[in-house]
Amino acid sequence: MQPPVHQHDRRENQMAERGDESLVHTLKKVAAVLKQSEIPFALGGSFAVYAHGGHSSEHDVDFLIREADVERSLEALVAAGFVAERPPEDWLVKVFDDGRMVDLIHRPIETPVTEETFADTVIRPVDAIHMPVLSATQLMVHKLLSFSQHYCDFARGLPLARSLREQIDWERVRKETQHSPYAEAFLVLLDRLEVVPTAGTQAGEGTS
Repeated sequence: MQPPVHQHDRRENQMAERGDESLVHTLKKVAAVLKQSEIPFALGGSFAVYAHGGHSSEHDVDFLIREADVERSLEALVAAGFVAERPPEDWLVKVFDDGRMVDLIHRPIETPVTEETFADTVIRPVDAIHMPVLSATQLMVHKLLSFSQHYCDFARGLPLARSLREQIDWERVRKETQHSPYAEAFLVLLDRLEVVPTAGTQAGEGTS
């Protein structure tokens, strides 16, 4: 279901208030190049949270693409004036637009991007340009599975969970993150804070 108009206005205001106009411009340029090149993609990261009308404590531009499309994406973006970078990490590449960084991720949380990934998206407007945005549920799954013994900052996940809780399939989140003790601990925290319903209850129960 598409969000009401006032939510769209709020998203625009959130981005403007954060001073992200230049990042939004870069985001739009990348999306336009990928669209024109007919390269499948999905918006992820903090701007995907904003596109759903939520809040994020992070400040990044992430696009998900298939590994098979990495070279073609870089060629198209470099031709459009971006500067490409291949970091040591083997799960993403980066492009820069006047110093503004964009991550092109082909293997988030050690799971390759596939057609199923793109099927789990919603078309949302980002500064008047419609594009596929990763679902709120998948954003939550990715956030929880990013927690590890080396990175476990629950404060970065709380704004997402609170602001998008009604759009998230929490039973699916529990199922897809059940192997992670860090995700389990975060979900217990959400339960104690009465942010989400406990396992086995219907969505909306236990929330205010």
